[in-house]
Formats: sequence, structure tokens, C-alpha cells
Amino acid sequence: MKIDAIRQREQLTGWLLVIPAFLVLLLIYAYPIARSFWLSVFTQNLGTQLKPVFSGFHNYARMAFDGRFWETMMHTAEFSIASVVLELLLGLGIALVLNQSFRGRGVVRTITILPWALPTAVMGVAWAWIFNDRYGVINDLLARLGLIRSEINWLGEPMLAMLAIIAADIWKTTPFISILLLAGLQSIPADLYEAHAIDGANPWQSFRQITLPLLMPQVLIAVLFRFAQAFGIFDLIAVMTGGGPAGSTETVSIYIYATVMRYLDFGYGAALVVVTFLLLVLAVALASFFLSKLRAQASGAE
Repeated sequence: MKIDAIRQREQLTGWLLVIPAFLVLLLIYAYPIARSFWLSVFTQNLGTQLKPVFSGFHNYARMAFDGRFWETMMHTAEFSIASVVLELLLGLGIALVLNQSFRGRGVVRTITILPWALPTAVMGVAWAWIFNDRYGVINDLLARLGLIRSEINWLGEPMLAMLAIIAADIWKTTPFISILLLAGLQSIPADLYEAHAIDGANPWQSFRQITLPLLMPQVLIAVLFRFAQAFGIFDLIAVMTGGGPAGSTETVSIYIYATVMRYLDFGYGAALVVVTFLLLVLAVALASFFLSKLRAQASGAE
């Protein structure tokens, strides 16, 4: 009986500690989402009408035939998938290096995380100058190496502009993934590798049969966090390209910002927010299901 009473008291204490945080999350996240749902069924454009008028699902029907919205959604998906995949591969490589014992490892770890700690808008300005066609460092290095004869307009060509913002995002957020994966690597007992080596396994076999299966929880967390952040990217693209050239790097967040702040179309902007939110939840759920299956297969193979 005493054990049950202690458990009930611990559960009550846990709930008392969680409820304030839950209320804060409810205020910060739930209210804006609910407000967006409510506003999306109204037509309100401050340029033409001040009072909202109930329009049902008119905004959603309008969205179905909005080619610009689907184009920005495609740009967002391309950016998110490319950046997250490359960041995961590079972050895993960096984490494996930082997990080794060498002189100055603490200093190297500190330097590695600096790009992620710096403000994104500031880094966006820096990368915009790095990719500047006349004064940028990239063109200067390529010219000194004899790889180009004329200046490349990185931010003025659609394909090159997308590659430029992906490169900037990889540099900025790869440390986040590497730190998460490094924490997972440090939680793996060294005895497992020693026993595996005694059985005749080479480093690649140890990596495939021990490291990857035990690292899958951290991989899942890193991918889900980064995909959600990349899907809502705004500041980096707004600073570097503003969505240009010719809308080739315009993501859905840039489009929503323009709809609400430039065209003052609050009803349609809210509908865009709702659909984007639902698509993001669906994409994260599918990614979580897929990675969970990979983790289960890896554990079964082990």
C-alpha cells in the first residue's frame, strides 16, 4: 500500500510539473493554430474590405487552383528533402570524427557548433555576399583555381540560387544534427565494439551492425526536427534571395508572408497556413513511420 501511495504521489507531482509547460504550449501553439482555422473560413482583405465575411471553404477551393501555391510547395519539398538528406550524411560523418579521441577534441567540438549558434539572418547576409557574382568569395576561388573564366551569377539563376540556399542551410544546421548524433554515439558502450572485433568483425561491419541500429532513435529525432524546420524556412531565403529569381526559390512560408503582409489577404493567408500545417503533420508522420520501420528492420537484422 505504501508503494502504491508513493507512486500516486509521484504521478501527481509529475502532472503538477507538466501542467504549466502544457499551458504555455497551449497558449503559444494551439491558440494561433485554432485562430488560423477560424479565420480561414472567412474572406477578409484589408485592401478591399475591413470586416470579415463568412465564406465557408471558398479559400480552400481557391487554393486548389492556385498554381503559385503548388509551385512554392514543390520548392519547399525540394529544399527540405535535399538539405535534410545532405545534413544527415554530413552530420553523421562529423559525429563519427568528433566521437574519436584526439588532442583538442573539446575545442573542435566547440568550433563545430558555432554555425548553428549564430543568427540565421546574419548568416544569410554573409552567404549572400559569399555568392555575390562580382565580389563573392566563391567566384574568386573558382577563378583562382582556373575553373571558371567568367563570373557566375549564383543568386540570379534559378537552379544555382536553389543550390546556394541549400549550401547555406547545410552549413548553418549540420552542426545541430552532428551534436544530436554525437550524443547517441557516446551512449553506445565500447564493450560492444570490442566484443564484435574479437568475433572477427571489421570496422564497416561494426558500423552497420552496431552503430546504425543503436543510433536510429537519434537519427529519427534529428530528421523530424530538421524536416519541420526546413519545411518552414523563411529568414534565410528572405535575406539571400527573397524568393527570387522569378520565384524559383519562393517557399510556402515566403508566399504566405507575401499574401498576408503585402496583399493583406488574411483569410486566404490563414487557409494557406492551415493546409501547410496539415501537410507538414502528414509528412512528419510518414517520415516517422518510415524511419521506425527502418529501425525495426535494423534491430531485427542485428
